[in-house]
Amino acid sequence: MARIITFLGKGGVGCTTIAIGAAKRLASQGQRVLFATQAPGPAVGLLLGATLTAEPTAYAPDLEVVQLQAAALLEQSWEEIKQMEAQYLRTPFFKEVYGQELGVLPGMDTALMLNALKNYDASDRYDVIVYDGPGDQTTLRMLGMPDVLSWYIRRFRQVFVNSDLGRTVMPLLQPIAMAVLNVGWTDDIFDQPATKQVNNLLEQGKAAVADPNRVAAYLVTTADAAAIATAQYLWGAAQQAGVTVGGVILNQTADASVVTDQFTPLPLTVVPPQPVNDWQPLVDALPNFDQADQMPRPIAVNVAERKVSLYLPGFDRKQVKLTQYGPELTIEAGDQRRNVFLPPELQGKSVTGAKFQDGFLIVSF
Repeated sequence: MARIITFLGKGGVGCTTIAIGAAKRLASQGQRVLFATQAPGPAVGLLLGATLTAEPTAYAPDLEVVQLQAAALLEQSWEEIKQMEAQYLRTPFFKEVYGQELGVLPGMDTALMLNALKNYDASDRYDVIVYDGPGDQTTLRMLGMPDVLSWYIRRFRQVFVNSDLGRTVMPLLQPIAMAVLNVGWTDDIFDQPATKQVNNLLEQGKAAVADPNRVAAYLVTTADAAAIATAQYLWGAAQQAGVTVGGVILNQTADASVVTDQFTPLPLTVVPPQPVNDWQPLVDALPNFDQADQMPRPIAVNVAERKVSLYLPGFDRKQVKLTQYGPELTIEAGDQRRNVFLPPELQGKSVTGAKFQDGFLIVSF
């Protein structure tokens, strides 16, 4: 298993440059590193002084680089889908459609990039994957995708099972499914082998994102007021997506006082202006990327005290909305909704109180 490190910040603050420096630093420590950039075009290749391709290529000792290209990833993912289809269907019907002819639709990129990171992680070729993505809400929604998708499956499964439609359709589907599937069929449409395989993948993804030793993000900002405000916003948004933020990097600035205590308790690393075409001063200035597990976790559940605490820095209580329409707790902040799956001891219980304190939303049951 590999650690995945990514960087968040306003456009133009140097997230890609910092990501390259981090990859170089980690590789120099003897870790097997993959630098994976989503940036299209030749710009990142020019920074690296290398030609990037859709396949990982050696760049330096213990360091490989790859340009994540949606069209190539779609072709690879389509072959995975066809293999799964052939595993479960007696007569596959996707076999006549080829990945080489598929176009990328809007929104596909996010899922394709996440799947690529999953595959590189599973390859056991790398100790660290440095992901150079958009560095904004798109990156956070990508990392939060396993949690969101698992909620959709969990919630709509219960809705379907309890509905008249579900009770009527299930007996009709069973004989049809037995005729077309290679595997056995149970009474629960959501309890089939293919569905279980998807659920297992989602649970693995959720566990990885929730573990700061597996996935961590770092904020990048300059002294610009808009960049600082954006970094603060992304800090809270990362917590809402379940991603631990390991620190903040103040780039191209020698004076740490410009951010005062705006990112407490995150460790602050100051990266002063660097000489052109010399990576070593930047590499030397970067922080230790092994301490993300010491930062506040996005969520903590105290069953004994019947409390759930969510860490939402960068937001005030007017920007946070708490609802309980369904069986789970829904938190809305930063243009994101998070459904908190409560432990059995708290499921079905109504919220009795909530307060916003020191960046924490503390909910009582």
